[in-house]
Amino acid sequence: MFFRNLTLFRFSPGVAATLDDLESTLDAHRLRPCGPLEMATHGFVPPLGSGPKNALTHRVQGCVLFSSGSEEKLLPAAVINAELSRRIQARAEQLGRPVGGRERKRMRHELLDELLPRAFARPVQMAGYLDAPNGWVVMDTASRKAAEAAVSGLREALGSFPALPLAPERAPRLVMTDWLTNQQLPAGLELGDECELREASGNAGAIVRCRRQALESDEIREHLRAGKQVSQLGLVFESRIAFLLGEDLVLRKLRFLDVVQEELEGQAGDAAEAELDAHFALMALELRSVFEKLATWFGLPRPQDA
Repeated sequence: MFFRNLTLFRFSPGVAATLDDLESTLDAHRLRPCGPLEMATHGFVPPLGSGPKNALTHRVQGCVLFSSGSEEKLLPAAVINAELSRRIQARAEQLGRPVGGRERKRMRHELLDELLPRAFARPVQMAGYLDAPNGWVVMDTASRKAAEAAVSGLREALGSFPALPLAPERAPRLVMTDWLTNQQLPAGLELGDECELREASGNAGAIVRCRRQALESDEIREHLRAGKQVSQLGLVFESRIAFLLGEDLVLRKLRFLDVVQEELEGQAGDAAEAELDAHFALMALELRSVFEKLATWFGLPRPQDA
């Protein structure tokens, strides 16, 4: 159950104090199936699967695992438009005149009411966890939009949940460009084999993407001398975790290296629940160290209560 991508938010100590009864709070917002005339429903689902406990949260070392879920009806726009066009044409032939805009809207609503009950519902699930002692929300996605939707679901369930997107005091693009240009990284950090370089002029300029590339090479240095800056940088943290860090401070392609996997093999039990518990505990504790360093490198102070 290791997360693959991490989008982060921060919250204050006062907010953390409101999370003690999160299980019962989320229970009133469990995901329910789509109704016949609903396009989608949203809620929370058990993060460890629908086992005997069916719990919506799982706690380890002050971290609370949860899972945001939704059901979405699969009703492609092309299908709707094709059938609507056929019905409008038949109606126009029946009336002997073009179908007006108001009647088109009525026919579209009638068509949706007819098709929705027969449409398949696709389940979507996104895991996340709250590190209450340190004030982090961690969502397993690289999509800012999807992560914010999940946090909005928490906010709706809790009534108030002022978790903030990261607002670095030091520009990540400039910090990472300095690391790569001078080959001087913070202690415990090593270069990976992937990066993305962009012209400083913005998104309209040239983009260079390198994979399985020695980032100390003359080719990379030549791009940096030409004025390109780092927008994504492959990094290895303390020989334990590899990831691709973006200028948006999203951690992509997160991977726990062999030394961590070996430690996990010594901890995991035979039962599925025990194995998931060991995975989550190890991941959360390992990532605490990474987040602490991110806060130092880029200036990410924890919000304080008024």
